[in-house]
Amino acid sequence: MRGQSKTQAALFSYVDLESRIPTSHPIRKVRGIVDQALIELEPAFSEMYSAVGRPSIPPEQLIRALLLQIFFTIRSERQLMERLDYDLMFRWFVGLSMDDKCCLAQ
Repeated sequence: MRGQSKTQAALFSYVDLESRIPTSHPIRKVRGIVDQALIELEPAFSEMYSAVGRPSIPPEQLIRALLLQIFFTIRSERQLMERLDYDLMFRWFVGLSMDDKCCLAQ
């Protein structure tokens, strides 16, 4: 069963993650390209996942996380999970809010 990306602002979070990433940062352009590619891959993802069973990690989040690992030459998935835990730009790129638990480490 395919997991869903759900972005919901926290009730008491005073940090807007979108405002923390500079508008001139190159990662914003990369995210736009990735967003467009993932929209085109949506039908393929829907076909691959069963309608029953335990929800998985959303494939969009996995792909975004792996792209960050490549772009920033992070040597292991453990280090990637650490960066996702404390790096705001990484959380923003993958689609996690400030208060979300990093679901990629399941």
